[in-house]
Amino acid sequence: MYDFRADPASSKPEIYRQLCDAALALTEGERDGIANMANVAALLWEYLPDLNWAGFYRAMGDELVLGPFAGRPACIRIPFGQGVCGAAAASGQTQLVADVNAFPGHIACDAASRSELVVPVMKNGEVLAVIDLDSPTPARFDAEDAAGIERLAGALASRL
Repeated sequence: MYDFRADPASSKPEIYRQLCDAALALTEGERDGIANMANVAALLWEYLPDLNWAGFYRAMGDELVLGPFAGRPACIRIPFGQGVCGAAAASGQTQLVADVNAFPGHIACDAASRSELVVPVMKNGEVLAVIDLDSPTPARFDAEDAAGIERLAGALASRL
C-alpha cells in the first residue's frame, strides 16, 4: 500500500522535495512510461493544492497527445507551438502563465482554468512529454513551483 502525502506545514521547496522523492520511489524499477506518468499525475494531484488539472501530454511527432492525468476531461491533441503546452514543447522551456486569458493562442480545455504551469520533460535534448498543471486561481504558480516541477521533470526523464 502506498500512502504518499505532503506535510501541509512544509515550505513549498520542501513539498516539492517530498513530491520528487515519492515520484522516484513509485517509479523505481518500472519500465513502462505510461504507468509511471499515471502514478506521478496522481501524486501531483495529492501533493499540490488548488489545482483543477494535473498530468502529462506526450510528445508524438510534431504534436502533444494526452497522457495520464487527474482532473476534468482534456484536449486530446495539441500541435507544437499552440497554447501553453505547445509553447513549452516547441521551445523546450517552462511556461509560467499567471493569466491564461492573456496568453496568445491559449487553448481553453477547461474554462475554469485561470493560471497554468507547463514544464517539458527532456532527454538528450528532446521533449518526451510536458507536465501540465492548471489552477482556477489566477497567478497560482510562482518561481518556486516552476523550480519544483523542473526538478521533478529532470528526475523522471529516464523513467518515461
